[in-house]
Amino acid sequence: MSEALRSKQNLDIPRALPGPEDLAWEAARLESARPEEILEWALGVYGERLTLSVSFGNPEGMVLLDMLDRMAGIHGAPRARVFTLDTGFLFEETVRFREEAMRRYNLPLEVMRPRLTLAEQVALYGESLYSCKPDVCCQIRKVEPQKRALEGYGAWVTGVRRDQTPQRADTPVVGWEERFRVAKISPLAAWDAARIEEYVREHDVPLNPLLSMGYRSIGCEPCTRPVAPGEDPRAGRWSGTDKTECGLHFAGGAVRRANP
Repeated sequence: MSEALRSKQNLDIPRALPGPEDLAWEAARLESARPEEILEWALGVYGERLTLSVSFGNPEGMVLLDMLDRMAGIHGAPRARVFTLDTGFLFEETVRFREEAMRRYNLPLEVMRPRLTLAEQVALYGESLYSCKPDVCCQIRKVEPQKRALEGYGAWVTGVRRDQTPQRADTPVVGWEERFRVAKISPLAAWDAARIEEYVREHDVPLNPLLSMGYRSIGCEPCTRPVAPGEDPRAGRWSGTDKTECGLHFAGGAVRRANP
């Protein structure tokens, strides 16, 4: 759905939504809830002002997409909207998988792209911005499009898990994201990789084929490599640098690797 079309939706109708203090209380109440229960709460509170971000690279987003698709229409539940960021640097496998996956799931998808084309970025910053100044590249090709994607919404559902990185260890299941001015909902925060894999098997959730080729965390092609057995799953992101985050979940993307 285009931004122009979305602006015609009733997403900006004034409605009393939980503030940061309310969300802290809800986080405590929902801490032991199942992800489906957290999503049910979110749908009840935010309705069509709830959106899910899916990268179509990692399994967490696909699990949440599957859960929301199963919930769509149950007891009149609204169909949450889905958005994804296409940086222009995605693997071809990821783009093909995105198209295949959305033929299965009956949820509206919006593909958000940067304001700058790759050619415009090269003209302004050179060909190697992603390697020489990766934080700037991520700001242009991820953070700025995401900010536009979240305009008009009240809550953003993410696949963040606490065990992914030390910086994510304190992720609440429900919190407030000040940068984007939305509630940030992480229904899978307490799950580990084994529980994700179990859900995928139980529900036959489709996954990006790169995951079976040694990639454990999939981002932009120039900044992602397969990892060796026993290596940290996120070691393949921005390999050779101390960068660990693109900036979507931590301001500036400046979170760094811990010293071994």
